[in-house]
Amino acid sequence: MDLSTTYLGFELPHPLMPGASPLVDDLDTVRRLEDAGAAAIVLHSLFEEQIEAEQLALYGSTERHSHSSPEAQSYFPGEDAFAVGPDDYLEQIRRVQAAVDVPVIASLNGVSLGGWLKYAGLMQEAGADALELNVHALATNPDESAAAIEERTLDMVRAVRDVVRIPLAIKLSPFYTSIAHFAERLDDTGLEGMILFNRFYQPGIDVEELEVRRELHLSTSEALPLRIRWLAILAPRLRASLAVTGGVHTVTDVVQAIMAGAHAVQVVSALLRHGSERLAELRRELTAWLEEHEYESLAQMRGSMNLRNCPDPQAYERANYMLMLQSWRRAL
Repeated sequence: MDLSTTYLGFELPHPLMPGASPLVDDLDTVRRLEDAGAAAIVLHSLFEEQIEAEQLALYGSTERHSHSSPEAQSYFPGEDAFAVGPDDYLEQIRRVQAAVDVPVIASLNGVSLGGWLKYAGLMQEAGADALELNVHALATNPDESAAAIEERTLDMVRAVRDVVRIPLAIKLSPFYTSIAHFAERLDDTGLEGMILFNRFYQPGIDVEELEVRRELHLSTSEALPLRIRWLAILAPRLRASLAVTGGVHTVTDVVQAIMAGAHAVQVVSALLRHGSERLAELRRELTAWLEEHEYESLAQMRGSMNLRNCPDPQAYERANYMLMLQSWRRAL
């Protein structure tokens, strides 16, 4: 069965790869992921705050703020919040690149323009085959418009595009006021890919200790439908290749993502739960599913259920909301 796909310009044997996570901090795990058939290796993100804190030598004077609101952009997290610093991250790119024979995709996480963006070029020099720009910020400032936030992100993408020759992708959140419009503007910058969607870790409140808790909840397949909808809507409109991340646990999840238009499928929570071998299992299950349903290749299936090709486009749009409510009432 031909599972081949093209993502960020790379010809890959199949679409499955680990998404950005601490899994790749360990070289033995990286090798196990490659042995399990990972089509590419995505490194965890290097954060704007890490770079700026190192450049300004402010860790000592700012560490006392490490428990302040994470939305307070004038504060830096404490030094122990990060597994590696900027120089260590560049060295990790070199080590992973030497350890595997698949594309290595680095990741930068930030919210503003600044000197930290030069690390995009340094990542390229260190051997990264491609770069994810991971835009992770909550819009908490009521004086900043949605248009201003989008323009700042576009400026960041253009700045990175000017620095690197390697393929560039952006990892988006689902919280833009017009994702379709914004995605088309991003597409015009010349980037090679978009990843849908970033997962924001939601805080909880300890009502006894009166503290905000940092909580990590691994995804389930219930997170996937939001991504499927926007993959299906965007796929017919964009030049850039698309990846899905968040909510991929079963072969049915993989099939849905490909039918909606994904070129690559990033898996994280399923690997954290079940280990690197889960990638190999998903690949075998995907081959079996395609054979059972008489497909000749993955490409034959890709995009078959996007907004342009599916039998009922309204299922992705507003009419579906009305019909779903009516069907629920009838069931009562």
